[in-house]
Amino acid sequence: QHPPSFCYLGERLCSTEEATAGSGTYTRHGFIFSSLAGCLEKRNEESGLPVVSVVRDSESQLLPDVGTVVTCKVCSINSRFAKVHILYVGSTPLKSTFRGTIRKEDIRATEKDKVKVYKSFRPGDIVLAKVISLGDAQSNYLLSTAENELGVVVARSEAGVQMVPISWCEMQCPRTHTKDFRKVARVQPQFLQT
Repeated sequence: QHPPSFCYLGERLCSTEEATAGSGTYTRHGFIFSSLAGCLEKRNEESGLPVVSVVRDSESQLLPDVGTVVTCKVCSINSRFAKVHILYVGSTPLKSTFRGTIRKEDIRATEKDKVKVYKSFRPGDIVLAKVISLGDAQSNYLLSTAENELGVVVARSEAGVQMVPISWCEMQCPRTHTKDFRKVARVQPQFLQT
């Protein structure tokens, strides 16, 4: 049993000679088109042509795509990269978790050789990043925070208080006034997730 094939809105499915248009489809110029994005289903009818319908997948997953900005949460860091869970694509929350990696060389656009992962991110940070390549078998997306708009948007201090950015590489705890290094995002308002 092969998985149901996914089709896009407006995709041409087949000719009206091969099948009858079912729900989620429309006909035009002798062809059947999908009227929504979803899973293509073909049902064989006793009385002749099979019926083609498209079912909107209620779980239809928006996937992180190359070039999209994602909001993610840092899970762990080491000297070479930060591991993250992708939570949002743009402003759309994801139903299932995708893993991502921000490599040391993709953290900043300049002075890459001086970048330290632990001075850029800490576990628990909420980070805006851009997808630079799609995942491998472990659905591990490669992400970059090299642009000014990308980087840490929410970080908590050791006192558990949300820190305030004071420069492009530091955040400060408003309660204890301790400073921590971060790759701080110059946040564009449309990406702010509360």
